[in-house]
Amino acid sequence: MQPLLLLVALLLPPGARAGEIIGGQEARPHSHPYMAYMHIHSSVGHKSCGGFLVRDNFVMTAAHCLGSQINVILGAHNIRMFERTQQRIPVLRAIPHPRYNPYNNLNDIMLLQLEYRARENQAVRPVALPEARARLSPGTQCTVAGWGLLGLGRRADALQEVRLSVQRDGQCRRRFDNYNGRTQMCVGDPRERKSAFLGDSGGPLVCDRVAQGIVSYGNQIGTPPAVFTRVSSFLPWIRRTMSRFEQRGQTETPL
Repeated sequence: MQPLLLLVALLLPPGARAGEIIGGQEARPHSHPYMAYMHIHSSVGHKSCGGFLVRDNFVMTAAHCLGSQINVILGAHNIRMFERTQQRIPVLRAIPHPRYNPYNNLNDIMLLQLEYRARENQAVRPVALPEARARLSPGTQCTVAGWGLLGLGRRADALQEVRLSVQRDGQCRRRFDNYNGRTQMCVGDPRERKSAFLGDSGGPLVCDRVAQGIVSYGNQIGTPPAVFTRVSSFLPWIRRTMSRFEQRGQTETPL
């Protein structure tokens, strides 16, 4: 079975009750201050993705979330309500990995340089990145958060979260033909009804307060495990790219 992007999948796994997150719950407001909600305009219309703040002027997400125009909302809990904590910032430039392959989802990572720097506070704060070549042991417990599906075609208004465990690469190699354990992670116990399917594509897998993965894709019915981009494999590109664009066209944060 060929994987479909989590962003466009609309089905729940067998036995899941429509209207409930698959094994997750609503997050405590602003308990994930790095989370970014992305509203994207593309040639086929509007879509949304998740992302996460890694510097006060850079958001990380999945490369398949690229669009012609992207606006980021930081500090949100309920994306359908006006919240004083929210900061809405246009994206100055989107920088997908130069070797991203949309046909097999390899190198599914992108940096977004914000038009101006975010104001850091209790509701808006970057998340730490892993050390180079960091590897997580199978069974490691991590958290995924996002504004994903609550049921068939029904998205969440409030931020949801779920605890997922890292799996051995073999679990994903058997399911996905193009899985690459060097640059991807296999996440979600197939024996549990817990899935990254609930989170928007591009959202972070956070393990012990470090962003280790990026939601990339899963199978078409959303059952675990799913595939995440392994952030530690891209650290040289991440650092080089942020340094290169740091001073290009940045404007001051408006008061």
